[in-house]
Amino acid sequence: MDDLASGASAKMAAHVAHTRYENLSPAVIHAFKRALLDHVTCAVAGSAMPVSRALLSYFQENDASRVATVIASGAKLSAANAALVNGANTHGLDFDDGHTHGSAHPSGVIFPAALAAAEQYGCTPQQLMLSVVLGYDVMVRIAAAMHPATAQRGFHNTPLAGVFGAAAAVASLLKLDAAQTNHALGLAGSFAGGIRQYLEAGAEVKRIHPGKAARDGLLCAEFARRGITGPGKILEGRYGFAETHAGGQFKWNRLLDGLGERFEICHVYFKPYPCCRHYHAVMDGIRLLREQHGIKPQDVASMRLGIYAVGVHGHDHKHCDSLLDAQMSAPVGAALALVDGDVGAHLFLPESLQRPEVQRLVKLADAYVDEECERIYPGRRSGSVEIALNDGRRMATRVLDPKGESENPMSDADLECKFSVNCEPVIGSEKCRALLEAVWQFDRDDGIRRLLRWL
Repeated sequence: MDDLASGASAKMAAHVAHTRYENLSPAVIHAFKRALLDHVTCAVAGSAMPVSRALLSYFQENDASRVATVIASGAKLSAANAALVNGANTHGLDFDDGHTHGSAHPSGVIFPAALAAAEQYGCTPQQLMLSVVLGYDVMVRIAAAMHPATAQRGFHNTPLAGVFGAAAAVASLLKLDAAQTNHALGLAGSFAGGIRQYLEAGAEVKRIHPGKAARDGLLCAEFARRGITGPGKILEGRYGFAETHAGGQFKWNRLLDGLGERFEICHVYFKPYPCCRHYHAVMDGIRLLREQHGIKPQDVASMRLGIYAVGVHGHDHKHCDSLLDAQMSAPVGAALALVDGDVGAHLFLPESLQRPEVQRLVKLADAYVDEECERIYPGRRSGSVEIALNDGRRMATRVLDPKGESENPMSDADLECKFSVNCEPVIGSEKCRALLEAVWQFDRDDGIRRLLRWL
């Protein structure tokens, strides 16, 4: 066993139990508010998706609880079930935040679990902020430590790492001590699950993965609070998570480096496009070439899309039999970027994809493993593009960091624009204005109540 692995689970639990709100710098608090705004954006916009509606319909028929808010519905459910539905809402358009090194989406896991528990127990905004920061920290560190080994084995990192993060967030809200928190993490290890087979069929189960992790993590913390035990070495044990899910390829230094000093919520990315992050750099590159050279769809003879291996495998298909198929396809994203420039959620719908110029470009776009992209992944989520025109001209570019990464961030104004454009059609401009104010002033004493009032 790696020397760093010794006691790793207990160290993570102690980090959660002993960190206080006063340990969070103004920069971390601002990062929380940015993440909250993007979470609200994605949860509101995704609430109208069929999967979210189906889940809510089932729980409204079978859950008489009125404890926690289901975003953009006017409904309340038990905390666990609200967390599940809100997690599915957040991931419903594949528009939620993520972390490049871990290839996982924390917003749809951590916020639904923490908000539901905070509403149930009447927590303060400061308690909620701390819990979310810690939930992000645990989830992202585990995801980054296990990636890409878990993804290569067919696992979906969001629910795998997410259940640990949700357990940590709720353990913080419930003020569990280090031993109880370690039990919550230990329990989470047995709840960790989610595979990437959805890529082959465009299956909607992917939408549920964050919500499943949010619900299960919340339950793990509640169970630990009531004395149910989990294994104390859930990460590093002989049959622990690092062995069972990552085949022993677990970066212990990435898990523990800077623990308590560097908070991972400051290093998530936000998405400008509602589709798989793996090929956003390619879309950025196409938009750049389109603008620089005035490229028209009818002028294109071929497009070569260079991505790292994880981004090619499962994302090089050209069929779009479902919304998820389209959102997971690099050729589809590339075609839309060339035809439309700015790519919104509505462009992945059938009436958009059936346009002849889009269909033609999808067939002409080929994704392949670019050696340089592969060399620097997962440190950087880069992409390369080469476009050949009918007149024989060729143009190419390489994008190291797609828009939204820490190295190429979306500004606060960018996030506000994303929020308004995607949420006003769902809840109206008045609620949007009130929600925006509630997010930026969340650390006021009535922050949670003000936010929930408009959700």
